[in-house]
Amino acid sequence: MTIGIVIIGRNEGERFQTCIRSVQGRSDRIVYVDSGSTDDSVQWAEDAGFQVEILPSDRPFTAARARNAGYRRLLRDYPSTDFIQFIDGDCQLDAGWLKAAQEFLETNPDVAVVFGRRRERFPEASIYNTMCDIEWNTPIGERQECGGDCLVRGSAFNDVGGYHDDLIAGEEPEMCLRLREKGWRIWRLDAEMTLHDANMHRITQWWKRSVRAGHAFAEVSWRHRNSPKKIWQTNVVRAVFWGGVLPVIAGLGGFLFPETWLLLLAYPAQIARLAIRSSKNGQPALIGFYDVLGKFAEARGVLMFHLNRHLARRATLIEYK
Repeated sequence: MTIGIVIIGRNEGERFQTCIRSVQGRSDRIVYVDSGSTDDSVQWAEDAGFQVEILPSDRPFTAARARNAGYRRLLRDYPSTDFIQFIDGDCQLDAGWLKAAQEFLETNPDVAVVFGRRRERFPEASIYNTMCDIEWNTPIGERQECGGDCLVRGSAFNDVGGYHDDLIAGEEPEMCLRLREKGWRIWRLDAEMTLHDANMHRITQWWKRSVRAGHAFAEVSWRHRNSPKKIWQTNVVRAVFWGGVLPVIAGLGGFLFPETWLLLLAYPAQIARLAIRSSKNGQPALIGFYDVLGKFAEARGVLMFHLNRHLARRATLIEYK
């Protein structure tokens, strides 16, 4: 069975050159999809011998749209491709990943998607990179969702029509939900997969990424609000409660009943609880602070989605790099 590789990118610079070197020789079926880069990404991909697909700017760029375009180009040029490795242009593919992932899919015909350990290249560079590295470290075994880097069975991808082009974030878990509704399974392997470079060094970057997460929680959960396989509804409730409802109640109620301000003590209590949990897991205690602060950013993302929905307008890509 054959593997094709689809790389998506937008102004990744040196990170993309590292990605190129990591996939060369891993497959003779490689497509690079560019979303309006102003650096030399397209030229680098062409020089590497990849097939190049340049997305037109007639509608918003999204990772989902780029992956779908790469899949169509891959199947057009290499119609016999069985599996597709999707990888972001800021990632480096592990040398042993494709073999391990392909063997698992070949011996488990009901599994649609496999993914492994995605690590941050520089987790020690900032607390934000550290949090990303922890986020990528999901439990081994059957899962409900995956991230952007994964090996997908072509027949399963066709079965659900791929990603939804218009999702600005959260397109991978959303597709995984539709796969699971059709009886397919998602699996996390105990294997190294990719090195990722979040390159986050400022709180403003982390904040934008958290806003994007909140938007994804709201949009995906809204689209599948009637599905028996609930997705991200709890995430939305938490974001709205901690980032909106609680401070509003404390703020407005405090003018009539001063003791209502005591509700705000829930925040340091929650930070302490999460900090203790992080420390017990061998993680920085500071993560507890960011977990709570992040709910305000997520709440903003939730509000953005529902406001845009009521105004019948589409959100644009939220970039943090």
